[in-house]
Amino acid sequence: MPEFGLLGRSLKHSFSQTYFTQKFHNLGLDDHRYELFELATINELPALLAAHPELRGLNVTIPYKEQVWPFLNEVAPSAARVGAVNVIEFQDGGRLVGHNTDYIGFRESLRGFLPKGGLANFRALVLGSGGASKAVEVALKDLGIGYWVVSRNAMGAGLTYQELTPRLLQEHQIIINTTPLGTFPEVHECPPIPYEALSSQHYLYDLIYNPRETEFMQRGQAAGAQTKNGFEMLCLQAEAAWEIWNR
Repeated sequence: MPEFGLLGRSLKHSFSQTYFTQKFHNLGLDDHRYELFELATINELPALLAAHPELRGLNVTIPYKEQVWPFLNEVAPSAARVGAVNVIEFQDGGRLVGHNTDYIGFRESLRGFLPKGGLANFRALVLGSGGASKAVEVALKDLGIGYWVVSRNAMGAGLTYQELTPRLLQEHQIIINTTPLGTFPEVHECPPIPYEALSSQHYLYDLIYNPRETEFMQRGQAAGAQTKNGFEMLCLQAEAAWEIWNR
């Protein structure tokens, strides 16, 4: 029985299991299973692999997207560029290859969100400097969109929230939230930016998908901005993972 799964520490609200279980049903793959593998530490991975010889592919989520690297035989260019692994491919002979499909999902979702043509004329602000922001940065580079990373603490090549003036917001049409601020159940939280500077010329993208409309998005909508959540990105990265597992 072909088996797939998700590695993580706390997986109570897994998107992946629901998505792939429905996908297997739609494709008539009744012998396929998708399991959740909660590991207290990544050092439990070898025992997990030994106990599940039918594994054909794994997704990886926090906090193991970087910690899993020493257990892989190879890291594909996609993961090397981002600096994180969210998909593990099982090759012949037990070889494990790490990939990153997060940036592919975001890149294609953002491409469909923005007006066609002239992407290089846009500039972006990436809110947050954690792991999720790295995939966003690679996608923006692929699309030729210049950007600044905004974080709570000073960085060598970034901005702090204190430095984020209304004028800077006006000069950057794309604002991407990669922080967890606003995620259920803390739905009233949002990144501390000067929302009064937003206008109908702005495009706000929130990687959060629960709730469907975050406080960040609602404040953008009130100013006439276009908004999008991270659900499509999740679906696109999952489809890219499925292609890797079945090629």
